[in-house]
Amino acid sequence: MGLCFGSLAHESDPTATSSPPTTPATSSSKTMGSSATSSSTGKSLFSDGTIGSVDESYPNGKILEMPNLKEFSLSDLKTATKNFKTGSLLGEGGFGKVFKGWMDEMTLTPSKFGTGMEVAIKKLSSESMQGFQEWQSEVNFLGRLSHPNLVKLLGYCWEEKELLLVYEYMQNGSLENHLFRTENPNIESLSWDIRLKIAIGAARGLAFLHTSDKKVIYRDFKASNILLDGNYNAKISDFGLAKLGPSGGDTHVTTRIMGTYGYAAPEYIATGHLYVKSDVYGFGVVLLEILTGLRALDTKRPGGQQNLVEWHKPSLSNRRKLKTIMDTRMEGQYSSKAVLQAAELTLKCLESDPKDRPSMKEVVAALERIEAIKAKPKENKTNSTAASRPPPYSSTFSLSCSTPRC
Repeated sequence: MGLCFGSLAHESDPTATSSPPTTPATSSSKTMGSSATSSSTGKSLFSDGTIGSVDESYPNGKILEMPNLKEFSLSDLKTATKNFKTGSLLGEGGFGKVFKGWMDEMTLTPSKFGTGMEVAIKKLSSESMQGFQEWQSEVNFLGRLSHPNLVKLLGYCWEEKELLLVYEYMQNGSLENHLFRTENPNIESLSWDIRLKIAIGAARGLAFLHTSDKKVIYRDFKASNILLDGNYNAKISDFGLAKLGPSGGDTHVTTRIMGTYGYAAPEYIATGHLYVKSDVYGFGVVLLEILTGLRALDTKRPGGQQNLVEWHKPSLSNRRKLKTIMDTRMEGQYSSKAVLQAAELTLKCLESDPKDRPSMKEVVAALERIEAIKAKPKENKTNSTAASRPPPYSSTFSLSCSTPRC
């Protein structure tokens, strides 16, 4: 039996939880609709204009009429990962573990380890409370949405009580790894130009989600969910918490408060009201991380400094203080004009009232203007070339799992 696609994004009961049926054949879930692998009269998540057209400003993005996913057998995925051996493990998070596998690029059949195409395989933990809902949401959204700045979902597996997802492999891992895991000698810091490139790519991905007739609210935007390919192109991953936006003239949807501390918008935390521009707040937090090289939330920092927004937001509007909070690893790589504009944009994204925040389309335009500002690096007296020499980049990074959610 094929996987069914239902309206998981609509939560009629914010307190309800769902558990996976023991086998696909015994499913009686009310959220399940039309089948991805056979014809059906049931209503699909994105059918009948539920999302509708895409803004013409994003010609590379599209909404598929039917999910274009392969249904993998558990045996195939065991072969691709050498039976999920420890050496294939890329990372671990709340959903479960992520393994590296190898497949034939044309047929997506398992290939000899080290040959063919690399893939990332996410395996649901049997102890995950939200796992089935997030697994289904991931399939519902990524199975229908296609854009250069969204991670590509290749297929799924639902067999023997096992739930798995198969994605394209992102060679340079997550933005989180590059910004914060400085203790790893294989990880070099990102230059100003690369950070801007990543921010623009991620912003384009969010803008695409927000510009369809029925907007998609991502709900969990953070550095660990921004993955990087071999050329440092950013792609948004992990759609487990994504929801369809408000309809019928409503400004927001009301839902359970889920996400990640430090990134969630204040109005969402306070009321459970989720706006499209709640995503913009999360983007502003990531921009602040990009500028400072510091985590959004770090309990190891002294009191008063643990929440990055509360600590450094006041400095964004002060030219003198702004210089003191910038990541020193980028020193000499940017112009003061570019940094001031980036700080101004960050402040706008972090506005307390969602109505005062820019749209992601406006954010993309602002970032592209900042990118066009060329730096005039100052020469270091002791080493005239050190400041302008771009850092080397390693391509040995692995896929990063999400940090614990609230």
